Amino acid sequence: MTRLNQTITRWQGIGLIATTLLGTGVFILPQLTIVVAGDKAIWAWAILLLGILPLTYVFAELGRRFTHAAGPAYFVDQAFGPLAGRIIGLLFLFSVPPGAAAALIMTFKFLQPVITLSAEQQLCGELLIFLLLFFVNRRGLQLSGKIQMGLTIMILFVVTLMLVMSLVQIPESNATKALSVTTNIGNYNGMMQAIGLAIWSFLGIEAVTHLAGEFKDVKRDFIPATLIGVSLVGLIYIGCTWLSMLAPEHPLAMVGLFEMQFGNSGRWIIGGLGFISGIATINIYFASLSRLAWSFSNDGILPQPLRALNQHRIPSAALITFIVISALMLLLSYLAEMDFTVIAHWVNGSFVVIYTASMLAAWRLLDHRYRPAIIVGLFACGLFIYCLGTAMFYAILLGLLITLVLLGQQVWKRSDLAKQGADL
Repeated sequence: MTRLNQTITRWQGIGLIATTLLGTGVFILPQLTIVVAGDKAIWAWAILLLGILPLTYVFAELGRRFTHAAGPAYFVDQAFGPLAGRIIGLLFLFSVPPGAAAALIMTFKFLQPVITLSAEQQLCGELLIFLLLFFVNRRGLQLSGKIQMGLTIMILFVVTLMLVMSLVQIPESNATKALSVTTNIGNYNGMMQAIGLAIWSFLGIEAVTHLAGEFKDVKRDFIPATLIGVSLVGLIYIGCTWLSMLAPEHPLAMVGLFEMQFGNSGRWIIGGLGFISGIATINIYFASLSRLAWSFSNDGILPQPLRALNQHRIPSAALITFIVISALMLLLSYLAEMDFTVIAHWVNGSFVVIYTASMLAAWRLLDHRYRPAIIVGLFACGLFIYCLGTAMFYAILLGLLITLVLLGQQVWKRSDLAKQGADL
C-alpha cells in the first residue's frame, strides 16, 4: 500500500498532541466544570488525568507496534476481525463531523469578548474556517506541527505566568467569593458530571494513532511524544481550573482573571490563543479523519475515489469530503439551534466506545506486561460511561446502525456471489 509522507519529529509530535487536546477547551472547559462541580472540579480533572494516562500509554504502544493510518480501527481489526474493525472505524468517521461542528461553535466563543457577531455572521465565519483548514491540511502536517508546538509553548507560558501572579498576589475578595460560591454546589454527582464533560478535553489520544505512520521515527518518538503531550495538557487544565475559580462571575473566567492581573489585553491574548488553539484541534481531527477514510478506501470499505493522494501525498479527496460533511453538520446544528454541550456529550460517548474497544484489542495484541495498564484503562472507560449516562445512547444507536448496515452488506455480497455462481 502507498505510504504517507513521514515528516513529524518528536517535538513536533508533542506540539500536535498537546494542541489537539488543549484545543477548544483549554480556557472554557475548566469554567464549565466549576459550574457543575464547584471546588470539586479540580479533583475531577485530577481523576480524569489519572484515568487517561494508562489509556494514553496503551494507545501509544499500539500505535508504535501496529502503525497504520486506520488507527483504532486497525487495532480492533487485528484483534477481533474485519467486521469489528470496520464498525469502530465507521463509528469514528461518523462521530468526528458533529464533533468538529461542536468544536468550532465552542471556538468562536473566544471571539465574544472581542467582537459581536450575529448568528448568521458566526455561521459564515465558521464555514470559512472549514475552507481555510482544507488549504492548510492539504500540504501535510509538518507545517502544522511547527505552528502547534509554538502555540503549545505560548499557552503554557501564559498559564504559568497567571499561576505565578495568582500565587504572588491573589485578590482576596475574589478568591473568597469564588470558594464560597463553588463550595456550595460541589458534590459527588457534580464531580461525575464534570468528568463526563471534561472527557471532551482528551478526545484526541486516539486520533494521533492515525498519524503514527507520519513520524520520522515512530519506534523511538511516538510513545514519548504522546505521554509528554498528554501529561502537559492535564497539568494545564488543572491549573486553568484553579485560576478560573478566581473570577467566577466573568463570562470567560480566564479572560476576566487575566485582565485583573495585566489589564484589558486579556480579551485579545486569551481570546486569540483560545481561538487559534481551537482551530488547531479541528485541523488535527480532519487530518486523522482523512487518513482513516484513505485507509478504508484502499481496503475497499469506502468508495475508491477517496484513496487519491495529491502531490504532497495527502488524501485530499477524503479530506474535502469530510470537511463538506462537517460543514453540513454545522449548518444542521445552526438550523436546529442545538447547544454545543449536547453535541459534545454525544461525541464523548462515541469515543468512549472506541477507547473501550481499543483496550480490549490491546488485551489480545500486546504482551502480558501491559495488562495492568489495560485494566486501569478499561476501568477508566467504565467510569466515563457512568459519568456520561444517557448520552451514551447516541453511540450505542449509531454503533448498532453501522453494524446492521455492514451485516446487510455482507449478506448482499454473499447472495450476489451465489447468484453469479448459479448463472455459471
